[in-house]
Amino acid sequence: MSNKVVTMNAKRIAFVEAAREILGESTNLVDRADIQNVVDESGLSYPQWITKSGSGLKKSRGLFHLPNDRGEISEVMTVQNTSGPVPTEIRSAVSEAVVQMAPSAVGVMEEQDSYVPEKFAGYVPWGNFNIVKDVIKSKVFYPLFITGLSGNGKTLMVKETCARLKREFVRANITVETDEDDLIGGFRLLNGETVWHDGPVVTAMKRGALLLLDEIDLASNKIMCLQPVLEGSSIYLKKIGKWVHPTEGFNVIATANTKGQGSDDGRFIGTNIMNESFLERFPVTVEQSYPTASIEEKILVNELAKHDKVDKPFVENLVKWADVIRKTFYEGGVDEIISTRRLVHVINAFAIFKEDKLKAISMCISRFDSETKDSFLDLYTKVDAGVDLEAEAAKLLEDDDDDEEDFSF
Repeated sequence: MSNKVVTMNAKRIAFVEAAREILGESTNLVDRADIQNVVDESGLSYPQWITKSGSGLKKSRGLFHLPNDRGEISEVMTVQNTSGPVPTEIRSAVSEAVVQMAPSAVGVMEEQDSYVPEKFAGYVPWGNFNIVKDVIKSKVFYPLFITGLSGNGKTLMVKETCARLKREFVRANITVETDEDDLIGGFRLLNGETVWHDGPVVTAMKRGALLLLDEIDLASNKIMCLQPVLEGSSIYLKKIGKWVHPTEGFNVIATANTKGQGSDDGRFIGTNIMNESFLERFPVTVEQSYPTASIEEKILVNELAKHDKVDKPFVENLVKWADVIRKTFYEGGVDEIISTRRLVHVINAFAIFKEDKLKAISMCISRFDSETKDSFLDLYTKVDAGVDLEAEAAKLLEDDDDDEEDFSF
């Protein structure tokens, strides 16, 4: 069934013909991403006559009718395919889903205008920053897997790189509950209307953005739905009968506290042993360590400057304190570690709570058990007093070798 709703001219007919050539001859419904795709590939002007208010072509939120060359629209919801024949089982599933849904109640949620993140004030590039920058800047599809202990700047590094390169950034926070609907997309109820909502993966693919899969080692095997995405391939949205093709510049970076082999020491509870074929689709794995003392001092100085405060001796002592604890942690002398993120927490607490150093440190390490907290505080007082830190660290390890319970520095 067709109804004439819009007057056509040569420019409008040219766009419609280009759209059906690019999106598929049976295309009757388009969203803004489809329209932009046609504009980019055809070089034609953006068809405001389709998307403007009152055009008569709006199907529902973010979804528009594509008329024929006579200005008529079809009420039949069709399956679009621009990558070859749709498998019979998929076509059947889509047809069944379309029959079950009232077409008048199906729309597409609109996306935000830009996904370019804001620059992080005072950020200091370090670690794998240049590797990440080179990959993103190249616009070559080349997935990266970044691993490292918690709080060492993995996520911020990726986000800041995108900000500096003015590249769009889409973040997906992974948990054991994350499934295909969370990642790819699904139907949502909005104002009483059933609306299709693109997941972060599809959004990034359409926009040529950087997709960050954050804490990917928390995922279950449901993450395997991303296999074709990690190969740079198109994916088929079976629920709405559409293919999504990766736009130039699209890439995937995953961050994790482990290398996908689980946490042997139990430190990162909930991390899983990941499927080997999934991990194999990341060409490169880079390890992110904590920054050097000089870099970490710059980070903390910049953070303190946000509060219009300067205290270089305190910053230097914090870095020395954290360094001793980390060395002792790596040697097995203590069970907790001080991350760069925790040092930033200390700096902010110091600025907020009237520049009380011990109070700031105490508040920020209170999540540790009492014995560890007390020993860490004791260590800081010794750092502040100029005690030989190497000797203190050696003493701690000797105590541990003797199986002593007291971990005081």
